[in-house]
Amino acid sequence: MTADAAEEQPQYGSWSAPVNLGPVINTAANEQHPAISKDGLSLYISSDRPGGFGGTDIWVSQRACTDADDAACAWQTPANLGSNINSAGNDLAPTFTPDGHQLYFHSTGRGGCGLADIFLGRRHDKRDDFGWEAAENLGCVVNSSYADAGPTYFEDEATGVTTLYFTVQNNPPTSDQGFDIYASTRIGDEGAFGPPVLVPELSSPYRDTRTAIRRDGLEMFLSSGRPGDDVVGHSAGSEDLWVSTRATTSDVWSPPVNLNLVNQQLGGPPINSAAFDGAPALYFDGTTLYFFSERPGGFGKRDLYVTTRARLGGPDVAEDAGVETHHNGQGHGKE
Repeated sequence: MTADAAEEQPQYGSWSAPVNLGPVINTAANEQHPAISKDGLSLYISSDRPGGFGGTDIWVSQRACTDADDAACAWQTPANLGSNINSAGNDLAPTFTPDGHQLYFHSTGRGGCGLADIFLGRRHDKRDDFGWEAAENLGCVVNSSYADAGPTYFEDEATGVTTLYFTVQNNPPTSDQGFDIYASTRIGDEGAFGPPVLVPELSSPYRDTRTAIRRDGLEMFLSSGRPGDDVVGHSAGSEDLWVSTRATTSDVWSPPVNLNLVNQQLGGPPINSAAFDGAPALYFDGTTLYFFSERPGGFGKRDLYVTTRARLGGPDVAEDAGVETHHNGQGHGKE
């Protein structure tokens, strides 16, 4: 990366120690695969708690404001998104488009091309969490005969290219190591996504699953089970959060680095535990990261956690996203 390119990158401090989102969000069931809305007021979660339509459903918790120090801004009890999104199977791993009108997720209960397919839900009012129309399958150009899951949506405003990153189980279903990161692209808002291609720099011989991309497209978080024997807290056979960067959106991604090592270099605490840590969801301004963990001390097997970091300098990616930031690093939409 050149000095000029480095200056164009946002500069952040270390991530804070992860905090459990508490008993309103987490239950004795599994809470996992979160997504945070652009205004920071809606947290979508994937949960197999009672009261759903199938095994795992997508639920939403809302709050009135984003100040973590204000009790009036606390997350409220999650509500099910309903049958237009959820099915009798497993529906999870939601991700929003920047305009808030579309929701991508994967499902095993709606039929389609394979074991799990990526679906798209649409709504007219981006503030109506229960206004989603019936979800549509993205089709068998994008979806394969195996499992296609964990979508992440990125619009490159400079080039007009939209990329959908997701994980594909390209080995037989009996293999636990066959998940790699793929990308499908389209030009413009109305085009169709093309055949997915492997992203080799983000993939390994191990499980590489859920991703989260910063709004400017220059930082990627991912869940991976790749070896990390030099990482304190890494457990073989589990997954950790890793991070990759690139100088511009036309460059390839750098080799992923365990988030514990990155944070240690910044003087911060460990983010990953000796248990399973995965499914990152990054807020639009790049300062808040949600994920699930199986670490001890939670309310169920998988709980949702949050960690934050401060932006120290460089471009504010939230400005391009139409987000007005607050003192605690979260924000609300300007529209």
